[in-house]
Parts: sequence; C-alpha cells; structure tokens
Amino acid sequence: MSAGRFLTLEGGEGVGKSTQARALAAALETRGIHVVLTREPGGSEGAEAIRDLLMQGDVRRWSAHAEALLFAAARADHVEKRIRPMVDAGSWVICDRFIDSTRAYQGAQGIDDAAILALHGFGSRGLLPDRTLLLTLPDGEGDRRAQARDGGAADRFAARDDGFHRSVAATFDRIARDEADRVRRIDASGRVEQVTQRLIDAIADLLP
Repeated sequence: MSAGRFLTLEGGEGVGKSTQARALAAALETRGIHVVLTREPGGSEGAEAIRDLLMQGDVRRWSAHAEALLFAAARADHVEKRIRPMVDAGSWVICDRFIDSTRAYQGAQGIDDAAILALHGFGSRGLLPDRTLLLTLPDGEGDRRAQARDGGAADRFAARDDGFHRSVAATFDRIARDEADRVRRIDASGRVEQVTQRLIDAIADLLP
C-alpha cells in the first residue's frame, strides 16, 4: 500500500480554497491516487456540530478564548475520526483549512500562538500536514471575491472588519516565512486551471 499524505489549503477570505481543493482532488485522482476531501471546522460528525456553533450568529457570540477552545475540540475529533484513519489507510487527505487558520484568525484576536499550538498538541497530538498550500491574492481582491460569493450573508469571520483581515493575512505571511519547509505560497490569480497547476507543481516532490 502506498503512503497516505495530508495536504491543507489555507488563506484569507475569497482566495478560492474550496474551489481549488476540489480541483486538486480531481487532478490527483486522475493519477490514480485515492483522495479524501474534507474541511474545517467540520469533517466529522462531532466537528460539524461544533461548526454550526462557530460559524453562525453574531460576530461577538464567542470570545476569542472560547473560539480557540471550540476549534481545538472540533479539530481533535476530526483528526481522530477521519484524518488519521484515512492517511493511515493510504489515502491522500485534502483539508480546506486546518491549524494555520486558527493561528491566523484567533491570533488576530490576541490569542498567543504558543497557546494555540499547545491546544493542538493536546487535542490533535500536534499533527501537521505534509504540505500546506497558502493561496494568496493582491490586497482587496479576496474581499471582492468573498463579497460576490456571500451576497451579503457572510459568516462570523468573513463579516469582520478590514483591520482584522489584514492581521489574518500578516499571520499567514509569517507562518509561510517561518515554516517554509512545510508551507508553499501559491498565487491564486488567473484561471482556475492555472492555479491548480501551481498547486500540483508545489507538491511534485510528494507525488508517487
């Protein structure tokens, strides 16, 4: 049995993570790789229940500390029930958001990165992806795409102000710079198929 892999797609609002996760899965399947597509928060029955709590309601529904704990709980269930078993069985798991989104989004609210990683170490035993693909767009382009996508019905995170999203982007940039062995920055501009090819190029060393 060939080794499974764990890939994550990260980035701010409107960069096309969900679209590219599906496109990357399809591209890998044409190479004979069995792919499991999942998302966070969510991905398992328990985590999907927590997702409803996190994504709906007023922006102030949860404190930053409560959010960090809820994300850690959802991720722990997701990792235990789905991600680890699928990778161990030889599948390639592609996840739309993972720990780096918590570091960026809860970090933008003042939660210390070390505290987030400590929760991750306890709840998910510190699991990190084999490769993280950080989708990037010029300033403002992601916001315009997100507004067109959401049609005025943004979730609790997308609805936050520009300063919050600038802080999120800065944290993603720092993670990519500090953890370059794991994280690859991907230009998300252009046609869907062009971006997908950039993703494939960024994982070429992992392909069988």
